[in-house]
Amino acid sequence: MQNSDKEEQKAPRIKPIIEAADSLSLGISMVVAVLMGVGIGILLKNLTGAAWTLWIGVFIGIAAAVLNVYKAYSKQYKEYEELAKQPRYAVKKKLKDDEDEDESEKNY
Repeated sequence: MQNSDKEEQKAPRIKPIIEAADSLSLGISMVVAVLMGVGIGILLKNLTGAAWTLWIGVFIGIAAAVLNVYKAYSKQYKEYEELAKQPRYAVKKKLKDDEDEDESEKNY
């Protein structure tokens, strides 16, 4: 019983740290993806002897970095959509209702 209480107390403390590390890791993952692509390109260049194969690895690394950015964006957008559904943050509906009331009060 006490162990489950301790786990429940630890979970909320760890969750923000994990989310922050996930956000910080985007920049690191971009650099790592490009470096891995360059490494693949150097390996291909050494295996084949053709200098242009280095650029294949570079493009693979850049593509992986762009994919990481897209995945992070889509994850953040989903979280935004979830937040927008909550009535507490339904700003658009309130603004639209306020504009309708303002227009009806004005007599030109």
